[in-house]
Amino acid sequence: MKKDRPVIELRRDLGLWGAVAIVVGTVIGSGIFLVPRAMVQRVGSPSMVFAVWVFGGLLSLCGALSYAELAAAMPEAGGEYVYLREAYGPLWGFLYGWTQMWVAKSGSIATLATGFFYYLTNFFPSLDGVFYTVPLPLGAHGAPLDLRYGQLLAMALIMFLAGVNYFGVKLGGEVQITVTIVKVLLIAFIIVAGMGFGKAHAPAPVVAHPLTIAGFFAALVAALWAYDGWNNVSMVASEIRQPQRSLPLALIGGTLAVICIYLLANAAYFHVLTAPEVGGSERVAADMMRRVAGGWGANVVSMAAMISIFAALNGSILSGSRVPYAMARDRRFFAPVANVNPAHHTPGVSILALSVWSALLVLSGQYDQLFTYVIFASWILYGMTTAAVIVLRRKRPDLPRPYRTLGYPVLPVLFVLVAVVLVLSTLFDSPRESLLGLSFIFLGLPFYFHWKRRYPDAGLRP
Repeated sequence: MKKDRPVIELRRDLGLWGAVAIVVGTVIGSGIFLVPRAMVQRVGSPSMVFAVWVFGGLLSLCGALSYAELAAAMPEAGGEYVYLREAYGPLWGFLYGWTQMWVAKSGSIATLATGFFYYLTNFFPSLDGVFYTVPLPLGAHGAPLDLRYGQLLAMALIMFLAGVNYFGVKLGGEVQITVTIVKVLLIAFIIVAGMGFGKAHAPAPVVAHPLTIAGFFAALVAALWAYDGWNNVSMVASEIRQPQRSLPLALIGGTLAVICIYLLANAAYFHVLTAPEVGGSERVAADMMRRVAGGWGANVVSMAAMISIFAALNGSILSGSRVPYAMARDRRFFAPVANVNPAHHTPGVSILALSVWSALLVLSGQYDQLFTYVIFASWILYGMTTAAVIVLRRKRPDLPRPYRTLGYPVLPVLFVLVAVVLVLSTLFDSPRESLLGLSFIFLGLPFYFHWKRRYPDAGLRP
């Protein structure tokens, strides 16, 4: 009689500091170096910029406090996929996972890798050169598609980090810790240089800027983009040691650390530069450091940005690959993606599938547009996930909850209400992109019903 093959599981090789590094390292990408410009343009004054940063940070903290309860109660691979599945049923978990695999996470990885090559062009301008033009209307606005040398480098970087994470979550976690420490030290250097050695700008007249609700929420969207990623650690919950303790600490502590870093960085920017200068600067951190230390200061910012992006990219691949893996284990995705490498105990096929698709998006040049399309639907799912804390308190009161959300139910409700406002604001401001994003996501429905017919009881929990 043929014996059943032993089930190979993921291994709990990530400690608390690895989990914290995923939160901090994934959140702090290129946003802190870029978004203050858009925020000033929307709300006008430095004081309002800080107000938006604080509000966005507290909103993210409300989400982190809510996710901490879910993650500690259900420390499984997949994060939001698991919480949505348990609260609302397999369909909603699938829609989240489908979005992450094909657009949201893959688009984010492609964006980060391209950002890395853009900063590298400061040192090697030839990377921006075109090596081939595809004579088809595949580029922006139907133009021919230009392929650049830097895109090849970005693709190689994605596949390199895929290899790092393929060979063990412990190795990926150690890389994440190391690069995150270097990143934070470099940003601390920039903050100290601006606050301690930068000459304060001369008093500038405050230009009246009519504050509108639309302007505030537009600035908030920019801030939340910079804060995005605090939830990623929940995706690797099944590989974290003592998850009931480590996950809440990582989510809450990591989010608080990011808020502090962002506020200090903005204090340095506005100490050296006036609000109009920040609003007119495409690379505010580099312009600040150029004012403080000349050309080499701007080069330090480019290096800090590349290291920051490198850490965010590694964390995104490490965490994001667990979502399609979790779907495939529930027989709601392509079966090979559920395979765990017997030597390294990693979801090797899932890591490679996500990374290859992300690399192809880099080559297509269309990832930014795809990512914009799903912001609307993604925030619907974020709001539903946070509301799952309330739903599961009622639906599964017997579920062990080692950590309970601080400020329940006020903080989860606050997060959900702001998510609703953001969704409605995006729908009114960008109806075409929002509806296209929903259409793209719902393209996954035929696949869902195919797998549901084939495996009718899969993905369900008692």
